[in-house]
Amino acid sequence: MSVKKGSLSINSENIFPIIKKWLYSDHDIFYRELISNGCDAITKLKKLDMMGEYTLPEGFNGRVDVIVNPEEKTLTFKDNGLGMTADEVEEYINQIAFSGATDFIEKYKDKSNSDQIIGHFGLGFYSAFMVADEVHIDTLSYKDGAKAVHWECDGGTEFSMEDGEKAEVGTTITLFLNEDCLEFCNEYKAREVIKKYCSFMPTEIYLSKAGEEKEPEVLNETKPLWTKNPSECTREEYLEFYRKVFQDYKEPLFWIHLNMDYPFNLKGILYFPKINMEYESIEGVIKLYNNQVFIADNIKEVIPEFLMLLKGVIDCPDLPLNVSRSALQNDGFVKKISDYITKKVADKLSGLCKTEKEEYEKYWDDISPFIKYGCLKDDKFCEKMTDYILFKNLDGNYMTLPECLEVNKVDPDEVSEESATDESGNKVEAQVVDAGAEEDAEQEKSEKTIYYATDLQQQSQYVNMFKSAKMDAVVLTHSIDQPFISQLEAKNEGIKFQRIDADLTDVFKAKTSKKAEKEMEEQAAAISEIMKKTLKKEKLQVKVEKLKNKKISAMITLSEESRRMQDMMKMYAGNGMDMGMFGAEGETLVLNANHPLVEYVTSHQESENVQMICEQLYDLAKIQHAPLSAEDMTKFIARSNDIMMLLAKED
Repeated sequence: MSVKKGSLSINSENIFPIIKKWLYSDHDIFYRELISNGCDAITKLKKLDMMGEYTLPEGFNGRVDVIVNPEEKTLTFKDNGLGMTADEVEEYINQIAFSGATDFIEKYKDKSNSDQIIGHFGLGFYSAFMVADEVHIDTLSYKDGAKAVHWECDGGTEFSMEDGEKAEVGTTITLFLNEDCLEFCNEYKAREVIKKYCSFMPTEIYLSKAGEEKEPEVLNETKPLWTKNPSECTREEYLEFYRKVFQDYKEPLFWIHLNMDYPFNLKGILYFPKINMEYESIEGVIKLYNNQVFIADNIKEVIPEFLMLLKGVIDCPDLPLNVSRSALQNDGFVKKISDYITKKVADKLSGLCKTEKEEYEKYWDDISPFIKYGCLKDDKFCEKMTDYILFKNLDGNYMTLPECLEVNKVDPDEVSEESATDESGNKVEAQVVDAGAEEDAEQEKSEKTIYYATDLQQQSQYVNMFKSAKMDAVVLTHSIDQPFISQLEAKNEGIKFQRIDADLTDVFKAKTSKKAEKEMEEQAAAISEIMKKTLKKEKLQVKVEKLKNKKISAMITLSEESRRMQDMMKMYAGNGMDMGMFGAEGETLVLNANHPLVEYVTSHQESENVQMICEQLYDLAKIQHAPLSAEDMTKFIARSNDIMMLLAKED
């Protein structure tokens, strides 16, 4: 066969039904498309007037009227824009996907650029056939000597066009709705859809019902707040706009007004609502607009994922939308917009921290989940925000990450009198104490450990120990905090987070001689066997230490690595904490050699009460560390009653 070349042909009889059914994912979008066409027609007419090619009538007020007629099952869209001649109807209506807006922009691109044209693809008009069996157009062009045109199509590929009777410049489109779509000629449904898509279109939109004499109501705001200069907007205007758009009467914390003209046009307002990640849905609503025409909520290609927690509006006429305006073409330009929004949010937050630290601290508890989530999801945002992340300490004061690294450093010159004595109360040689303190200080400096608490009530004993030792810790109570601190450790070399019950640092221990340390090792070996045998926990690790606080009998520490592994397993399991996990590798029972109960167990191994005391010591240690299981709590209460009965008998 010889080589043959030519152009592909498309059969309109096959493609038109596809356009009608699949052009748009939501059938109610036809409202948006037809109203947008009317707004464009009015914008074009105003531009022609500005360029001296047409003179608007005195007192001209551009408007789009939507008229519902349930009795006739029709829906009418009427504008007083530039209208069309018969040739233009032939060109823009009869030829599918030939955009009049695109043609107009190309023709006048060098003459005026003050207002934006909404339409670009030339397919919006055909959305009418998704809901209508028949569509009529009556139009009269602004051009001198133009004749009115009447156009009809019954949803097939055949149309009829003839001279019309329209006497006023503009276009009227009448939809004869099919039986499945009669809801759209209901006045309340029409209002709902128009407010959804057209609340901020630049031309006034009026809704009325055929046969009613009452004045039509305006459904949109032609100059929304985001189109104004931030310096012109008041606090009350921002709050009113927030309440109106999001139907949320809880006052937002603060907001960011985006206003950019170069290298692309983008305006918008982002509100920071109070976020409670523990009890409420954390998804916000960010409405995306194109030339004041609503496109969709939360389009992830434009809006960074972590910003989905916010509420706001973004209007970007330069967005490369696909033909249905409901999704974005994937290109580098969209990524630039997303990066810009991220940068503006980071700049606003860091600026607040630098210049209005007290206000920033007031917001912190509410916005911290959002910022931490942003740091987890966006490396650039994390890099900009790392030094402006706040941590609340045990006294309720806020510190930045660099400030946290400065606390808990050991000063060799500050050694308490108690820490400078051995177990008999004799002073240890000063040079030994100083050397130990210097070693501790050097270790703290190299590790840069930040201690933290997750539950001030549950971990109250550990908190009190820290305060008594004049040490500090930060409070991390949100579920997002665990992955967040892991990320900080990964991105900041030398920084280590450790929960306050993960280990006992030397600052909590009384200084002892080498002889006493050896005795405690032997004591620990003996009592370890007793505890393991009594508690039937072969894997239990037991340490005996002399703590400064003589009122503490026993404590449990769980290494940071083991606890994080347990948290990870618990997260994947999707259920509550399994108390059976305690006693696993990483958990250590610390007994205070300075406490009488521990001394009693060591010196009365054969006593009938030793088992009961050992069990009680272990449960007392557990209850300070984590909630007891139902079974363990039942045993603990019964055992406590038995102990009180022994005391009562002695009296």
